[in-house]
Amino acid sequence: MSVIMSLELTGDPKGLEQFANQNRDKMQAVLEAAKKPGFMAHRFYGSDDGGKVMVLDEWPDRQSFESFFREQESQIRPMMEAAGATSEPTPVFWQELSTHDVFGWGA
Repeated sequence: MSVIMSLELTGDPKGLEQFANQNRDKMQAVLEAAKKPGFMAHRFYGSDDGGKVMVLDEWPDRQSFESFFREQESQIRPMMEAAGATSEPTPVFWQELSTHDVFGWGA
């Protein structure tokens, strides 16, 4: 069963968007590298107050994400710097619970 990885950092969502718009090739290169270990889904989100960025990914397992992140850290770090990250982001991994009320996302 796949895992959801969330990563939250204090930073500027607009700064990250600006970096992405100015560096589309770099963003796509990281995306392509993520696909190799079975990457399933990805989004960046910005908080309503403009002070936080969240990454939300779906991976086959925790090890796939960790391997990808180690290999791509030098490419990912400039994105985090553009967002003005003030601390080292720590990924949190989530496993789906069986609650008999699944809805949406292709359920």
